[in-house]
Amino acid sequence: MLEAEFDQFAREYQEQHAASIRLSGETPEFFAKYKIDDVAATLAQAGVTPRRILDFGAGVGNSLGHMRRAFPDSEIVLLDPSRESLDIARKRFPGQGVFAHFDGKTIPFADGSFDLAFAACVFHHIPETLQVGLLAEIGRVMADGGSFFLFEHNPWNPLTTHAVRNCAFDENAVLITSREMRGRLAAAGLSNTRIVYRIFFPRLLARLRPLERFLTKIPVGAQYFAHVVKPAV
Repeated sequence: MLEAEFDQFAREYQEQHAASIRLSGETPEFFAKYKIDDVAATLAQAGVTPRRILDFGAGVGNSLGHMRRAFPDSEIVLLDPSRESLDIARKRFPGQGVFAHFDGKTIPFADGSFDLAFAACVFHHIPETLQVGLLAEIGRVMADGGSFFLFEHNPWNPLTTHAVRNCAFDENAVLITSREMRGRLAAAGLSNTRIVYRIFFPRLLARLRPLERFLTKIPVGAQYFAHVVKPAV
């Protein structure tokens, strides 16, 4: 997670992201919103309202507006190794969150600080040798009974791999299968992971999207999320 690498693309992120996903027919806003909708729906089913939220690898803040609408009374901390990205997020959403820089290795918050941790397509940018350590750090700052939602691109989906190959800021990305991610979460002490596959139909076939709730175990969706609840001691 080199700060300079993320700073390089921070100001061009939206345009490059939009260009890379053109085949889907959707915008970056669509992909940001569905993730928060999924998180909010899952927590609502469990009767949980998070008091404090960590947006790990928040970048330029694409999730913040949706997160603020879903959880209006929660404190939201945006954490990122790119100061440039955080500056952009702060200007886009002044006063709507806490914007925190970190060194890419150690999360600068105390144990049990957050009821909800969230990472939106962050880990494929992180060297594999650092992933388990960072996942353990996320587990450390989660409160007992807290949830972690980790969204990633699915390397088994051809439209996803096409988008990644054609995105400049994904040049060094290494996509992670859900099985690999489950193993890394377990190695970090976060076990009993639930995997949910998402986004099966492009915008051209959007009227079929209500069927996706029946397809969440089929590993060909464009993205997936891993959901872990930290057990209470």
